[in-house]
Amino acid sequence: MLAAAFVASAINAGAGGGSFISFPALLATGVLPIQANATNNVAMWLGSFASVGPLHSELDVPRPTLVRMLLASTLGGVAGALFLLRTSNAGFATLVPYLLLAATIVFIFGPALTQAALRSREGLGIDSPAGLCAQVLIAIYGGFFGAAIGILMLALLGLLGVHDMRRANAFKVLLATVINGVAAVPFVIARVVLWEQAIFMCAGAIAGGYLGASLVKRLSPLVLRRFVIAIACTMTTYFFWQRYH
Repeated sequence: MLAAAFVASAINAGAGGGSFISFPALLATGVLPIQANATNNVAMWLGSFASVGPLHSELDVPRPTLVRMLLASTLGGVAGALFLLRTSNAGFATLVPYLLLAATIVFIFGPALTQAALRSREGLGIDSPAGLCAQVLIAIYGGFFGAAIGILMLALLGLLGVHDMRRANAFKVLLATVINGVAAVPFVIARVVLWEQAIFMCAGAIAGGYLGASLVKRLSPLVLRRFVIAIACTMTTYFFWQRYH
């Protein structure tokens, strides 16, 4: 759990997609799907929170815009968490392979989507009604499952006119931190977080988010993406095989 959370949190600070490692690692230890998702959410929140510090200098967003996007993320994150809590473990287990497949497809084609968004001559406006509604929907998905939300937010920010990738990445990490953080509150209240596993994962995620964020910057983005894609495809194939074998 410690190692999986460290690697996942470090990857989230760079290419994204760390949940492809940490979430299946929890399931592999016999944790039920909803408890695994909630526990992973808490750990990844601490990891992304730790990585906000090194990226703080690259975050340059007007305060009114920042407040609106944070409110949209808060609303969606809580709603997604509540939807998850109203889902049974059996129902969520049925959805897991399809959620992983959808997240894998988004991760593979995310850069092309982001580049297409960046090529748009004029953005919709980072705090436009359409942009805020889109962020709410992404946050709902993030509170419910969360894999590949970073890719979705980078594409959205490109459409909204944020064409500086360093600025967009820092903004993405902050919004993901808020989504995971507010989603953790209903999970804790509902007592679906397994603290014995969470303690080790939180320690690994904090170290990975702070130390890993600096290490990941030294790696080739292409190599890192290929590694995450290989993991994502393997995990998706395994869970489909497990479900329908």
